Amino acid sequence: MNMNFSQLAKLQEMKKRVDTFRRNHPKFPLFLDAVNRDAMKEGTIIEISVTSPEGKHYETNLKLNRDDLDLLQALGQLNGR
Repeated sequence: MNMNFSQLAKLQEMKKRVDTFRRNHPKFPLFLDAVNRDAMKEGTIIEISVTSPEGKHYETNLKLNRDDLDLLQALGQLNGR
């Protein structure tokens, strides 16, 4: 893969942002690692709940299938996992 300087700069900026996120939320990457290690299999249900500062609540879930797992594995390979 050939990258120009602009793309390289964007990747470096993204890495800085990810590093900042990890410093701000040190338990979250540990949580994701545990889930990835122990629960990422077909049939696993992922539930997501979000509450805004104003109290508005959003909630959804999804049941992982083979295509989902293939996508997550491919994304993990981009991240070097």
